[in-house]
Amino acid sequence: MFDEYVSGAVGRAKVQPIQLATPLLEDMVKRIESKAPGSMLIAGTAGDGKTYHCRALWARLGGDPKAWSAKGNVKELRLADGRLAVFIKDLSEFNGQESDLPLQRLERSVLGGDDSEVLVVAANHGQVLDRLRDMGKRQGRRHPLRTPLQECFLQAGPAPERLAVFDLSRTTTRKTFEEVAKAVAGHQEWENCSRCALRADGKVCPIDENRRRLLGDADGGQLAGRLGDLIEIARLNGLHLPVRDLLALCANMVLGHSDAKEAKENLMTCADVAKIQEAGNVSKASVYANAFGANLPRRRAADRPVFKAMAGFGVGEETTNAADGLLVYGKDDSRLQADFARLVASDPIYGATANYLQAQENYLEGHEGARLDGGADEFMDMLEDQRRRLYFTLPSDELGYSRWAMTVFRYAGEYLEVIETLAEGKKQVSEAVRSRIAKGLNRVLTGLLLENTDRVFIASSGGFTQSRVSVLCDHETSARRQQGVGMAFRLNSLTGRPYLEVQLAPGAANRVAFDLTPIRHEFLSRVAEGSLPASFSNECLEDLLAFKSKLLRKAETVRKNGVAEDDEVGGDEAAMTLDFIEIEPGGRGLTRPVTVRAPV
Repeated sequence: MFDEYVSGAVGRAKVQPIQLATPLLEDMVKRIESKAPGSMLIAGTAGDGKTYHCRALWARLGGDPKAWSAKGNVKELRLADGRLAVFIKDLSEFNGQESDLPLQRLERSVLGGDDSEVLVVAANHGQVLDRLRDMGKRQGRRHPLRTPLQECFLQAGPAPERLAVFDLSRTTTRKTFEEVAKAVAGHQEWENCSRCALRADGKVCPIDENRRRLLGDADGGQLAGRLGDLIEIARLNGLHLPVRDLLALCANMVLGHSDAKEAKENLMTCADVAKIQEAGNVSKASVYANAFGANLPRRRAADRPVFKAMAGFGVGEETTNAADGLLVYGKDDSRLQADFARLVASDPIYGATANYLQAQENYLEGHEGARLDGGADEFMDMLEDQRRRLYFTLPSDELGYSRWAMTVFRYAGEYLEVIETLAEGKKQVSEAVRSRIAKGLNRVLTGLLLENTDRVFIASSGGFTQSRVSVLCDHETSARRQQGVGMAFRLNSLTGRPYLEVQLAPGAANRVAFDLTPIRHEFLSRVAEGSLPASFSNECLEDLLAFKSKLLRKAETVRKNGVAEDDEVGGDEAAMTLDFIEIEPGGRGLTRPVTVRAPV
């Protein structure tokens, strides 16, 4: 329905549609042209472009666009090789048992060896699994396609032999956003703005200004690149943002304005721009604030996954003393004036605007208006917008101001560098990152404020593996991979995320892996710098404790399979040697063996 609506809207507006790449289309065409037996499933979540790909494949195979636009969810096309291609535009449009017929045709093609038809089915992950489950119940069996598809979607397992699965939910990356931004901001229809009176005589049209900034005219694409960083971190944390949401994000960045009340989306039209210019409120259209949905009512922003994800980074709310010192006192402080002129005053449209400078002066001078009628609140809102702008505009090599320190993911920049290092085939990540992760891991595994970065202690409390404080060392290994043993960083080619691999003894069976998501990396880094584990994220702590349990079980297996036994029996007594972790005055931990004897 969404695809049909867009097609109709383009016709009514008489404009060229936004053209985006169809990353899997060529593989789909090759599958058809190869005459491979079986059928095809185009899967994903709402907004991934399933029907868009389906329509593009129809067109590439010679289908009539008018026939596609006609009513009906099922379209048929005779292929050159004589097979009948049956397109299901969206499986979710079928109600209840209506989906049984297309699914039965799919089953005959995939499992029944029927080569007369090629089914091309577009479906949400959950929808196709639910329909297969319900149909199986009505038939008194578990549908044979449900389990392999579930493993294919959730665990990246292999698809059934005669079913080609194209999962669009795995194709959205930072490059997708950069492509969407260029397609929206660089659309040919914007040429019509070159003759607009709203840009004449030195006037600033916020729509045109935002479009050009998103396109990268002023900063060489830094804005889009840093937005791509945020989208990549969200993806690596397990949050999928479909193309439809990325289009909504770009539209809001270009058109957003908190005072554009006539439209419920708080988006500007050309008719709004003249009023905004007359009122002197161009700065409220800041593309940097719009990127986080600051122009939208809170409830409205929370309803869209993309703005909820962007708000989760805390940009605007998180800050540093250096950044706030620059933004609040930089104009008057002689030590900061040069930085203020270069980083804030250089942008008179969204940086040091007349409204911001006046609100800043009222706030600092303590004028009556700054205390009454919400004057202080107004300046605080402006300050949040300035922090957001600073996140996007700070030069990459800027000393003294860290953009990632203005987010809740202070170590996200290093995390992305780890991925880049591993993707380039380098064996070692930076020593600073490795040491910090090793220290954080030690503090979680032992519950002690250890400073060790050269070894990893796998500790317990004498049987209860979930204990927060563990002083008995069951095993220790190097924090660097040496001679096939120790901790190492690896890259998962399927997820694109790094993971920690702790090898307790030579051999693949003696290793334990831990998926290092951005939030887990942040957790370990914060703990290494002194944060209490439970104060940051209980979920991360539980994940690390589960990892600890796996390490303890693996350590026990290694000990049984060849490491010298600690138990020695002699005479009337049994002796057991336990390794206790002791902390030296400098915080460095070491193990001290203690022999415990008890009567037999």
